[in-house]
Amino acid sequence: MQFKFRFIAAIAAMTLLQGCGEDFLDRPPLDAITSGNFYKTDDEIMAGTAPLYNIVWFDFNDKANMAFQEARAGNLNSNDRTAYIKHAIPSTDVNTLLPGYKSFYKIIAQSNNAYKAINEAQGSTASAAVKAQGLGECRFMRATAYYYLVTNWGAVPIVYDNVAQLNTPPVRNRIEDVWKLVINDYRFAAENLPATAVQGRLTKYSAEGMLARMYLMRSGLNQKGTRNQSDLDSAKYYAESVITKSGLALAPTYAELFEGANHNASKNNPESLFSLQWMPVSSPWGVNNSFQAYFAYDANITGTGDGWGAAQGLSADLVKYFTENPADSLRRKAIAMFDTDVYPNIQKATGGLKYNRPTALSAIKKYIIGSPADNGGLGGFMAANINSYMLRLAEVYLIYADAVLGNSATTADTKALEYFNAVRKRAGMPAKTSLTFEDIFKERRVETVFEGNSWNEIVRWYYFNPAKAIAYTAAQHKENYTMTYAAGSINPKKYNVTYSPAEYYPLTEATLYLPFPESEIVNAPSLKNEPVAFDFSKLVD
Repeated sequence: MQFKFRFIAAIAAMTLLQGCGEDFLDRPPLDAITSGNFYKTDDEIMAGTAPLYNIVWFDFNDKANMAFQEARAGNLNSNDRTAYIKHAIPSTDVNTLLPGYKSFYKIIAQSNNAYKAINEAQGSTASAAVKAQGLGECRFMRATAYYYLVTNWGAVPIVYDNVAQLNTPPVRNRIEDVWKLVINDYRFAAENLPATAVQGRLTKYSAEGMLARMYLMRSGLNQKGTRNQSDLDSAKYYAESVITKSGLALAPTYAELFEGANHNASKNNPESLFSLQWMPVSSPWGVNNSFQAYFAYDANITGTGDGWGAAQGLSADLVKYFTENPADSLRRKAIAMFDTDVYPNIQKATGGLKYNRPTALSAIKKYIIGSPADNGGLGGFMAANINSYMLRLAEVYLIYADAVLGNSATTADTKALEYFNAVRKRAGMPAKTSLTFEDIFKERRVETVFEGNSWNEIVRWYYFNPAKAIAYTAAQHKENYTMTYAAGSINPKKYNVTYSPAEYYPLTEATLYLPFPESEIVNAPSLKNEPVAFDFSKLVD
């Protein structure tokens, strides 16, 4: 029964947090959070759901995200994630696989617990609007956790009531049922979340944006070469609603999306539909964004005793893309550091960071924002002052174009081109006059790389055309390389890249899904059984 007890333990651990002094991220003390004496007022509901925006996501963001989503998708060169790059992940991996898997069930447990507590709070004086908002947040976060579970493990257990299911051995539920739950939860969220909310909180358009992504994703499931038209129509509907009704707009430049001054716990970029809200503090542990600690290539960048990313960098495949597409230099410089690049907002006191590592990999720039001194004194050890995007408006633009394309080989639809080319225009890329699936897929890859959705995109392709998805991964270059600036080249700058012998590690049917962690199988052997249908009559809205 350890599998179930961990859900309850996770809830108890999270409620130990005290207030952090940052707007809605303030947290109540442990003895306040019970279904009987908490969640009774508007403030208590908002405080009770605040942990869903950061601490429950910490283990995913800390190591698993880049392994599951970027290394497997062919975007990352990393000595620490070689097994994920090669699609050879052992079930005994306790550093990344196990905490990553468990993190999603922590999210689900906390979401279920808060949802039940809001509904059952005794003597509640909370307004109907805030109660609905809190319930919508819980269902949204549960859906998001299951989205990552189904794309990384396929058939997984559906846990809807932590207490009621405590003494029942977990069983895996069918992939199609997990998807049904995900979409049902997001639909509930869209119906209950407000159209506008305190900065950083979810809105109905956050849920509609996710519904657009989910319907597009599910449209290919078990379709054998085509995509389900009803799901495509729904993806288009929700994408268009977000684009035309949310009031959001693309940020003027790509680079500003990933500057701490424009996207942190105090200020969220207006392009953000859903972001994890990290605190610029190292204590209490778990509310902090540790990304920069692992991927800044030098400790002098962070100034906080971390910065361990010297052996991490862009994959050879992405380097090839950027060197072969020099017009994409605006996004490239915001995503990756190439030899001789200068970043004025990092190491400001000495005139900016000058990247000069001709014998090394291209270092990651996205989400690397520098020291506390570069960020108004905010930040700390493993606590960069920047949030993590989970969904941006630019992606919704590309989802709309993909949904319009549907099962056609190409499209020249006016709106699809308008939205697609808006993303391209900001990147300084030439407009296209017609679109293919590969056009949109590749644009989405570059636009959202390192934002936690890259692997899921490959699974989406695999759903309706496994052969092409496998061929795509089989062509990805995953070897080492070094690069230097070609002296004298300007607009565009050119680079001399020396690649090691080519290495390819294609996806296979057997490696589409991650293995269940060995310790989970030991504690719950029933996870080895065949998936079963889920009884949706057990769910009560």
